[in-house]
Amino acid sequence: MQRYLFILLWMAAVSYSQAQTKYPTIVIETNYGTMKAMLYDDTPVHSDHYLKLIREGYFNGTLFHRVVKNFVIQGGAQDSRNAPAGAVIGGGRTDMELMPEFRENRFHKKGALAAPRKGNEENPQKKSDASQLYIVHGKVYTQGRLDSMEMRVNVPIKNQLIRTHYSPHKDELARLKENDPRGFNALLDSVLSVVDSLFAVAPDKFIFPEGLQEAYSTIGGAHHLDGEYTVFGEVTEGLEVIDKIATLSVDGKSRPNTDAKIIRVYTEP
Repeated sequence: MQRYLFILLWMAAVSYSQAQTKYPTIVIETNYGTMKAMLYDDTPVHSDHYLKLIREGYFNGTLFHRVVKNFVIQGGAQDSRNAPAGAVIGGGRTDMELMPEFRENRFHKKGALAAPRKGNEENPQKKSDASQLYIVHGKVYTQGRLDSMEMRVNVPIKNQLIRTHYSPHKDELARLKENDPRGFNALLDSVLSVVDSLFAVAPDKFIFPEGLQEAYSTIGGAHHLDGEYTVFGEVTEGLEVIDKIATLSVDGKSRPNTDAKIIRVYTEP
């Protein structure tokens, strides 16, 4: 009970801290409930584009055509509107591609609103297919799992620095270790101090952005999507609707066997 209360308080604090936005609140009505979302000020190309589509009624009547539990619910494709059961749907559009707006502080926590895209081979610039959208369902990560993610990137970087700066002193350190333990410790400390200084500013070092570990270890998310797809908003109310849709039974193409319909998407007055 205390953990649940903490999560609610933390989510409220995050929502409040991000409440200052030039964009209106977005309302997403579905046949499984209603969600409210905010668009981010620091992804203006995507936020402006999706706001325009919403005001045109572009997503009204479409489906969440791709649903993967503990991952995402994806919808908005125009060919999903009134699509018969079993139809292959979800085709993207080349006339609605946007250059990515990756932001370190905009990550794939549960409820993140983001733009899908084609794969890297045909889309090396990672341009968004802004004719659709997806919402993260995600999974909760343990702190140990998050630590392992950082270590997987950082340990090889630090080991390479150690090899580079230890090697020139290898013979001397071996000699000092046998004959002068105090001198050995002093030289080793000096080498490791250089390594630590260089590691602190290493450009490839990975550290989770502020708030990310807290989010991923409480409400969850999909970390492997970070830096690959543009996150341009988040669901602020109605996370339980994501749960309802994400747990629907699906066919072999991840389309729900019972339609998950986006009745309409609009802005609050």
